[in-house]
Amino acid sequence: MVAARREERLLALQAELPGIEIFVADTASLSSMQQLAAETRSRLGSIDILIFATGTNTPDRALNRLTPPIWDRMIQVNLNGAYYITQALLPEIREARSGHLIYIASVSGLTPDASGAAYQASKRGMLALAHAIRYEEKQHGIRTCVICPGLVDTEILDHRPIKPSREILAKALRPEDVAEVVLSVARLHPRAVVPELHLEPTLL
Repeated sequence: MVAARREERLLALQAELPGIEIFVADTASLSSMQQLAAETRSRLGSIDILIFATGTNTPDRALNRLTPPIWDRMIQVNLNGAYYITQALLPEIREARSGHLIYIASVSGLTPDASGAAYQASKRGMLALAHAIRYEEKQHGIRTCVICPGLVDTEILDHRPIKPSREILAKALRPEDVAEVVLSVARLHPRAVVPELHLEPTLL
Protein backbone atom coordinates (compact mmCIF):
# COMPACT_ATOMS: atom_id res chain seq x y z
CA MET A 1 0.00 0.00 0.00
CA VAL A 2 1.33 3.43 -0.97
CA ALA A 3 -0.33 6.47 0.55
CA ALA A 4 0.17 10.18 -0.13
CA ARG A 5 -1.81 13.41 -0.39
CA ARG A 6 -1.55 13.88 -4.16
CA GLU A 7 -3.73 11.43 -6.06
CA GLU A 8 -2.14 12.23 -9.43
CA ARG A 9 1.27 11.17 -8.10
CA LEU A 10 -0.20 7.95 -6.73
CA LEU A 11 -1.92 7.13 -10.00
CA ALA A 12 1.30 7.73 -11.93
CA LEU A 13 3.17 5.42 -9.58
CA GLN A 14 0.49 2.75 -9.89
CA ALA A 15 0.74 2.93 -13.67
CA GLU A 16 4.47 2.31 -13.31
CA LEU A 17 4.01 -0.43 -10.67
CA PRO A 18 0.62 -2.07 -11.38
CA GLY A 19 0.85 -4.47 -8.43
CA ILE A 20 0.62 -1.81 -5.74
CA GLU A 21 -2.44 -0.50 -3.92
CA ILE A 22 -2.82 3.25 -3.40
CA PHE A 23 -4.74 5.41 -0.96
CA VAL A 24 -5.06 9.18 -0.70
CA ALA A 25 -4.26 10.20 2.87
CA ASP A 26 -2.97 13.14 4.87
CA THR A 27 -0.50 12.32 7.62
CA ALA A 28 -1.59 15.40 9.58
CA SER A 29 -5.09 13.95 10.02
CA LEU A 30 -5.77 11.36 12.73
CA SER A 31 -8.89 10.07 10.97
CA SER A 32 -7.01 9.82 7.67
CA MET A 33 -4.29 7.69 9.25
CA GLN A 34 -6.89 5.48 10.91
CA GLN A 35 -8.67 5.05 7.58
CA LEU A 36 -5.37 4.21 5.89
CA ALA A 37 -4.69 1.45 8.42
CA ALA A 38 -8.20 0.05 8.06
CA GLU A 39 -8.15 0.19 4.27
CA THR A 40 -4.76 -1.54 4.12
CA ARG A 41 -6.03 -4.39 6.30
CA SER A 42 -9.17 -4.67 4.18
CA ARG A 43 -7.30 -4.89 0.89
CA LEU A 44 -4.10 -6.69 1.86
CA GLY A 45 -4.65 -8.46 5.17
CA SER A 46 -2.23 -8.27 8.09
CA ILE A 47 0.28 -5.44 8.20
CA ASP A 48 3.91 -6.40 8.79
CA ILE A 49 5.90 -3.25 8.08
CA LEU A 50 5.47 0.52 8.07
CA ILE A 51 7.73 2.96 6.25
CA PHE A 52 6.96 6.52 7.33
CA ALA A 53 8.55 8.93 4.85
CA THR A 54 6.66 12.16 5.35
CA GLY A 55 7.92 15.63 6.08
CA THR A 56 7.72 19.32 5.38
CA ASN A 57 9.62 22.47 6.24
CA THR A 58 9.08 26.20 5.91
CA PRO A 59 11.09 29.16 4.65
CA ASP A 60 9.91 30.95 7.81
CA ARG A 61 12.10 28.75 9.95
CA ALA A 62 14.10 31.35 11.88
CA LEU A 63 12.66 32.16 15.31
CA ASN A 64 12.07 35.78 14.35
CA ARG A 65 9.67 34.56 11.64
CA LEU A 66 8.37 31.30 13.12
CA THR A 67 4.76 31.73 14.25
CA PRO A 68 2.55 29.38 16.32
CA PRO A 69 0.51 28.29 13.26
CA ILE A 70 3.71 27.40 11.36
CA TRP A 71 5.05 25.56 14.42
CA ASP A 72 1.79 23.62 14.78
CA ARG A 73 1.78 22.62 11.11
CA MET A 74 5.38 21.41 11.26
CA ILE A 75 4.77 19.29 14.35
CA GLN A 76 1.46 18.02 12.97
CA VAL A 77 2.91 16.77 9.70
CA ASN A 78 6.39 15.66 10.76
CA LEU A 79 5.73 14.20 14.21
CA ASN A 80 2.05 13.78 15.01
CA GLY A 81 1.52 11.90 11.75
CA ALA A 82 4.16 9.36 12.75
CA TYR A 83 2.34 8.79 16.02
CA TYR A 84 -1.12 8.67 14.40
CA ILE A 85 -0.28 5.87 11.97
CA THR A 86 1.76 4.01 14.57
CA GLN A 87 -1.08 4.17 17.09
CA ALA A 88 -3.46 2.83 14.44
CA LEU A 89 -1.20 -0.16 13.72
CA LEU A 90 0.15 -1.08 17.17
CA PRO A 91 -2.75 -3.20 18.47
CA GLU A 92 -2.63 -5.48 15.44
CA ILE A 93 1.12 -5.93 15.25
CA ARG A 94 1.35 -6.30 19.03
CA GLU A 95 -1.14 -9.16 18.87
CA ALA A 96 0.74 -10.73 15.95
CA ARG A 97 3.97 -10.35 17.94
CA SER A 98 5.71 -9.14 14.81
CA GLY A 99 6.15 -5.77 13.17
CA HIS A 100 8.86 -3.49 11.81
CA LEU A 101 8.34 0.28 11.94
CA ILE A 102 10.82 2.32 9.89
CA TYR A 103 10.79 6.10 10.14
CA ILE A 104 12.66 8.54 7.88
CA ALA A 105 13.84 11.42 10.05
CA SER A 106 16.86 13.66 9.39
CA VAL A 107 20.34 14.47 10.59
CA SER A 108 18.62 17.60 11.93
CA GLY A 109 17.21 15.34 14.61
CA LEU A 110 20.74 14.50 15.72
CA THR A 111 22.77 17.70 15.47
CA PRO A 112 21.82 21.40 15.71
CA ASP A 113 21.77 23.05 12.29
CA ALA A 114 20.07 25.80 10.29
CA SER A 115 16.88 23.85 9.53
CA GLY A 116 14.89 25.71 12.17
CA ALA A 117 13.50 25.01 15.63
CA ALA A 118 10.22 23.47 14.47
CA TYR A 119 11.85 21.10 11.99
CA GLN A 120 14.54 20.03 14.45
CA ALA A 121 12.01 19.53 17.25
CA SER A 122 9.79 17.39 15.04
CA LYS A 123 12.67 15.19 13.86
CA ARG A 124 14.12 14.77 17.36
CA GLY A 125 10.63 13.89 18.50
CA MET A 126 10.43 11.17 15.87
CA LEU A 127 13.65 9.65 17.18
CA ALA A 128 12.24 9.68 20.72
CA LEU A 129 8.96 8.14 19.56
CA ALA A 130 10.68 5.31 17.71
CA HIS A 131 13.08 4.50 20.53
CA ALA A 132 10.25 4.52 23.08
CA ILE A 133 8.22 2.12 20.94
CA ARG A 134 11.17 -0.24 20.59
CA TYR A 135 11.86 -0.11 24.34
CA GLU A 136 8.24 -0.70 25.36
CA GLU A 137 7.16 -3.13 22.67
CA LYS A 138 10.21 -5.32 21.97
CA GLN A 139 8.72 -8.10 24.08
CA HIS A 140 5.91 -8.17 21.50
CA GLY A 141 8.35 -8.67 18.64
CA ILE A 142 8.09 -5.07 17.43
CA ARG A 143 11.20 -3.44 15.98
CA THR A 144 11.81 0.17 15.06
CA CYS A 145 14.45 1.92 13.00
CA VAL A 146 14.99 5.64 12.48
CA ILE A 147 16.93 6.53 9.34
CA CYS A 148 18.52 9.99 9.49
CA PRO A 149 19.68 11.16 6.05
CA GLY A 150 21.75 14.22 5.36
CA LEU A 151 20.98 16.41 2.36
CA VAL A 152 18.66 14.63 -0.11
CA ASP A 153 17.62 16.20 -3.41
CA THR A 154 13.83 16.24 -3.00
CA GLU A 155 11.01 18.77 -3.20
CA ILE A 156 11.37 19.65 0.48
CA LEU A 157 14.36 21.78 -0.51
CA ASP A 158 11.93 24.16 -2.21
CA HIS A 159 10.82 25.15 1.30
CA ARG A 160 14.23 26.48 2.27
CA PRO A 161 14.79 30.24 2.39
CA ILE A 162 17.50 29.70 -0.25
CA LYS A 163 17.59 26.48 -2.24
CA PRO A 164 21.03 24.77 -2.42
CA SER A 165 23.05 25.55 -5.51
CA ARG A 166 23.24 23.22 -8.47
CA GLU A 167 26.78 22.31 -7.43
CA ILE A 168 25.67 21.31 -3.94
CA LEU A 169 22.69 19.33 -5.25
CA ALA A 170 25.00 17.39 -7.56
CA LYS A 171 26.69 16.02 -4.42
CA ALA A 172 23.48 15.38 -2.46
CA LEU A 173 21.89 12.02 -1.79
CA ARG A 174 19.09 10.84 -4.07
CA PRO A 175 15.79 9.35 -2.85
CA GLU A 176 16.86 5.97 -4.21
CA ASP A 177 19.88 6.02 -1.87
CA VAL A 178 17.55 6.28 1.10
CA ALA A 179 15.26 3.63 -0.41
CA GLU A 180 18.16 1.17 -0.66
CA VAL A 181 18.90 1.65 3.03
CA VAL A 182 15.22 1.14 3.90
CA LEU A 183 15.17 -2.13 1.95
CA SER A 184 18.35 -3.34 3.64
CA VAL A 185 16.90 -2.65 7.08
CA ALA A 186 13.54 -4.20 6.16
CA ARG A 187 15.20 -7.42 4.99
CA LEU A 188 16.90 -8.08 8.33
CA HIS A 189 15.99 -11.26 10.16
CA PRO A 190 13.52 -10.62 13.01
CA ARG A 191 16.24 -11.42 15.53
CA ALA A 192 18.17 -8.29 14.44
CA VAL A 193 17.33 -4.62 14.65
CA VAL A 194 19.02 -1.37 13.59
CA PRO A 195 17.62 1.18 16.05
CA GLU A 196 19.13 4.22 14.32
CA LEU A 197 21.02 4.81 11.09
CA HIS A 198 22.86 7.95 9.93
CA LEU A 199 23.26 8.39 6.14
CA GLU A 200 25.36 11.22 4.67
CA PRO A 201 26.44 12.29 1.18
CA THR A 202 30.07 11.32 0.60
CA LEU A 203 31.25 14.67 -0.72
CA LEU A 204 29.43 17.12 1.59
